[in-house]
Amino acid sequence: MLKLFLISLQPIALLWLLVGVQFPARSLPQSRPQLAANSTYLCAGDLDKEIEAIISSKEMERSRWGILIQTLNQKRTIYSLDGQKYFLPASNAKLLTTAAALYELGSSFRLRTSVYGSGTLPNLTSLRVVGAADPSLNTAQLKNLASQLKSQGVLRVSQLIVRDNYSQPRGINPTWEWSDLPQHYAVGVNNLILNENAVTLRILPQQLGQPVQLNWSDNLAARQWQIENQALTAPVGSPYSVTIETVFGKPILKIQGNLAIDSQPDIWGIAIVDPRQYFLDSFRRILAYEGIVVDRGVISDPDKPIKLGKELAAVESSPLEILLQKTNRESNNLFAEALAQILSDRLNTETGVDAVKQSLTKLGVDPNSYTLVDASGLSRQNLVSPEAIVQTLQLMASIPEARVYRDSLPVAGVSGTLGERFVNTSLQGELQAKTGSLTGVSALSGYLDPPDYQPLVFSIIINKSDRSASIQRQTIDKIVLLLNSLQSC
Repeated sequence: MLKLFLISLQPIALLWLLVGVQFPARSLPQSRPQLAANSTYLCAGDLDKEIEAIISSKEMERSRWGILIQTLNQKRTIYSLDGQKYFLPASNAKLLTTAAALYELGSSFRLRTSVYGSGTLPNLTSLRVVGAADPSLNTAQLKNLASQLKSQGVLRVSQLIVRDNYSQPRGINPTWEWSDLPQHYAVGVNNLILNENAVTLRILPQQLGQPVQLNWSDNLAARQWQIENQALTAPVGSPYSVTIETVFGKPILKIQGNLAIDSQPDIWGIAIVDPRQYFLDSFRRILAYEGIVVDRGVISDPDKPIKLGKELAAVESSPLEILLQKTNRESNNLFAEALAQILSDRLNTETGVDAVKQSLTKLGVDPNSYTLVDASGLSRQNLVSPEAIVQTLQLMASIPEARVYRDSLPVAGVSGTLGERFVNTSLQGELQAKTGSLTGVSALSGYLDPPDYQPLVFSIIINKSDRSASIQRQTIDKIVLLLNSLQSC
């Protein structure tokens, strides 16, 4: 059983039906077509009735729906249900964040992480690492920095200084739910993010009745957690019941439950408790591997003026185009939050969501059509209308880098969080849309080019549902399959 938990202080679903056969337009009957398994045509005038039948089904009758569907070129609304009202958007909020980032920064924008030195080689007084909240920075790039320093002739450093400008603990959004905070998807943003501020924990069965074995991908990160391992190895075929919880306000992980002796490794993504210390310890260890001795490591006061010295080494992120793909295709919360903070630094706003709003307003999105309190959609205090999302999609389709934005979205049956949806349907490889999921919430918004109708933009959001995530998604997908069958008849 696979579980991935992300941090700071969403889940994926599958499958679908409705396989249809395309017929040439001349073979269409003049009367209203039936949406049976062997017929996939729908006259646009019948769309309202078909959607109403789906959303008013017994399974979904208690759920709250927000839907807006427009033609892309003419911006003509062909269906709307509470399109101007507020809903919890879940990760559809990332559509707003990534639109703002691309519009403001451009697709070729890169983030630079630099190391500055003071003193005389080979023994330096200090090395200062200055980051720009690059969410993609990883161990391999730290090794690259260390290699550059070695080639410059650095042998010893009196002080290795990590400068971090974000004073809020772990950069965590205060509106996130406490239960999310130990997870890898709820990690915070700081200047020097490393390995997405998360660590992998593998839980393995041992001898019957013995505590499970814990294998961490990085012992420096593991040391930041106090572990209370009460999970036991259970007999063959025992039901899985492993849980991981934290103690409020303390870096304690309580692991409980049973793991059958014949189980495969149970994999969890766990947040790093102190990302700044983790970065410092990791870089210091890597420098030691390169033969560079560090006498002392320091996390600097962000408010204290400093002289950086000479830049001795640097690495750059992939261009923003690639970072957007990571954000939208994989629905990566950390990347979204980091992009908002980077925008805030660029626009000199108080918060990242202020920067997103400022940029979207400049783009032309109605600032009254949404209210964001985070950039990723993890918060349950976000309020976004389908209108805001569709308007963003429409406006981004008209900018010079429209293709970059659209291509950052998951592709049905092919990539990202849509990789296992719409498989073996007419939408596989054709639909580009962003997913969203919280308990009781599902969303799907994006672009669709029906084969026999005008290109469409749409936003479909379900709130307050008591049905499982898979049922919510199946119901949304039925609507999108309808859209792909539209004809002007």
